[in-house]
Amino acid sequence: MGGNSVMLPTSYVTDFKITAEQLEEAITDKTKAILFSSPCNPSGGYYTYDELKSLAKVIAKYPHVTVISDEIYEYINYETTTTSIAQFPEVYEQTAVINGMSKAFAMTGWRIGYSACPEWLAKACEKVQGQMTSGANTVAQRASITALKTDPSEYKYMIDAFKKRRDLVYDLMKEIPGFKVLLPKAAFYFFPDISHYIGKTLNGTEIKDSDDFAMFILENAHVGCVGGVSFGSPECIRFSYAASEEELREAMKRIKNLLDQFN
Repeated sequence: MGGNSVMLPTSYVTDFKITAEQLEEAITDKTKAILFSSPCNPSGGYYTYDELKSLAKVIAKYPHVTVISDEIYEYINYETTTTSIAQFPEVYEQTAVINGMSKAFAMTGWRIGYSACPEWLAKACEKVQGQMTSGANTVAQRASITALKTDPSEYKYMIDAFKKRRDLVYDLMKEIPGFKVLLPKAAFYFFPDISHYIGKTLNGTEIKDSDDFAMFILENAHVGCVGGVSFGSPECIRFSYAASEEELREAMKRIKNLLDQFN
């Protein structure tokens, strides 16, 4: 397409969030769009009202820039009501919110996503989608309508279950040597910093980045996780806690027992 992506660095120290100052420095007259997610995969964090407000103030200075806000984890939030950057009038006409049915409604296989954006952008999206994926089938659309009309109390049990598992994994993961862990406020992922192990050799395996570490964990503890290289964080790994409490306890136990040997 001729475009270049510019990654703004974040880390464990910044809760994997950018600042208004970072954004201001990165925008140029060639900038077309800003893409971010809140709540976020892989970190499990989200931007507060004040943080989004500060970003909106910067973006409003550049009317040629479109904001693409990925809010797929909107309802899986343990702390407070999620704030959307689209609620700020100064950037309303610049913002495209993208969302879907996969996460809050556990409808991953239905393949339904949606956007809310200015009419000019919606028409452009329609042209592209019409030639690439066509429309969603009627059954999936009807199911999605039912889900969106459902009272939040109907799926709160699922959020409560995720929160309980989050708290369990957080307590267990804090005991794993070499892991620096933040408590996720949303979604269902942990993204610990494992830089303690990078550059070391464990059981004959050289750990150059988190992808190597994830493979080491898989081969030696038989626990699946995802290296952070593809997320732009080669010092972190991602764990999902969308599993039973028994499985989560066993997974954390195996990892701790393995890494205790090297500390």
